Amino acid sequence: MDKQKAASDSLRIDRWLFFCRFFKTRTKASDAVTGGHVKVNDERVTPGTRVKVGDTIDVVRDRLHFRMKVAAIPGRRGPSAEARACYIEDEETARQRNEQVEALRQDRYLLPRTRGRPDKHTRRKLRERKGQ
Repeated sequence: MDKQKAASDSLRIDRWLFFCRFFKTRTKASDAVTGGHVKVNDERVTPGTRVKVGDTIDVVRDRLHFRMKVAAIPGRRGPSAEARACYIEDEETARQRNEQVEALRQDRYLLPRTRGRPDKHTRRKLRERKGQ
């Protein structure tokens, strides 16, 4: 019985990331952990590292930084509202991430607009903008 209680108090980091919907598959979560994109309590970890309530997790996904505190251990990969209840996100990193996403959107607005595939002249403008 103590083994079951201990198992429900913690969860592997790759499973936690998958259950909390940071990655679509557990394999992708495991690859991110192995690649060094995930830190627990400011330390690089392995996919088998167990997280518990109160741990701090840093995740870099698609060049966007997430920093959160574990609030609960999920029992399954459920709906997003259930997943969001399992962590408390740091407000500062959320604000920085939103600013970064907004800056990327603004860059897209400055690109030349085309209907479908760019023509010769638009491709030339795109290359000049990239600096080629």
